[in-house]
Amino acid sequence: MIDRRTFVGLTAALLGNAPLRARAQANAPAKIGFLGNANPTTGASQLESFRRGLRETGRVEGRDFTFVFRWADGDPDRLTTLVAELVAAKVDVIVLSGPLAMRAARDLTRTMPIVFVVLNDPVPMGFAQSLARPGGNMTGMASQYDELITKQLQLLKETLPALTRIAILRHSQASVSIQTKAESSAKSLGLAARILTVANVADLEGAFKQARNERVGAVHVLPSPYLGANRAPLIALASRFRLPAFYELRLYVEDGGLMSYGPNLDDLYGRAATYVDRILKGADPATMAIEQPGRFELVINRKTAAALGLTIPPSVLQRADEVIG
Repeated sequence: MIDRRTFVGLTAALLGNAPLRARAQANAPAKIGFLGNANPTTGASQLESFRRGLRETGRVEGRDFTFVFRWADGDPDRLTTLVAELVAAKVDVIVLSGPLAMRAARDLTRTMPIVFVVLNDPVPMGFAQSLARPGGNMTGMASQYDELITKQLQLLKETLPALTRIAILRHSQASVSIQTKAESSAKSLGLAARILTVANVADLEGAFKQARNERVGAVHVLPSPYLGANRAPLIALASRFRLPAFYELRLYVEDGGLMSYGPNLDDLYGRAATYVDRILKGADPATMAIEQPGRFELVINRKTAAALGLTIPPSVLQRADEVIG
């Protein structure tokens, strides 16, 4: 039996050691799980922007944090396994992008902090209670795609004044609400829309053949991490079938796509780094408001336009934030 004096002494020793243990844990580098939809090459720009954002908070890689990387390599079926591996690695926070990765994370953990970058509203998809107060273990950056689609189609129609029919290309696991909004926006502009759904890269050629056979004048690509990760064959097919294609993100245009209008994805990842910093300092994702981008950019590839035999109207060129080529 432990007498009172011994018990008090042991308790004092344990309490005295508690701050030491806390300091030791605090001094250990945080583990940041980074889940990319593509691969280290295709996703290099976003990763570097995220790294730069962490440096700007004063954090030094290796000293203050280490990365645990997982890459889906353009295969959405791998996301659940990859998220499970990050959870098993007991990282302090997971950074990921897109509804499919977010859904996998939600199914696997309701406690581990998640910072996301998503190109549509996470509230109707069930990932947050509200933008101001997410209420769970997820927060991050979300673009207001529903407000962009009409602007994108207006720009496309202004670029191609004779346009009457468009193909709307979507991934099979993309939100139906985005498709519905795209169809209604097209109709409001007097455009007949044909929905083309692809489940994998092998479906892309068939979709473009169908677009050509149905004599559509352009293709509008709906936002999708899967399509973004596999953008090279998509851009090549648009060129091969001589179909002008419009995208949300500039990374398509940098790789040879015709036009894009939307947020800068690199900027979103840079901002996501500040969320990770706050979480590592003790902030609760449930109370961290989801941030929406305040700036959108129009990017045009003049070389691609020339290859398609298109002349971009001066009114569109003058509004471009950047003209490539």
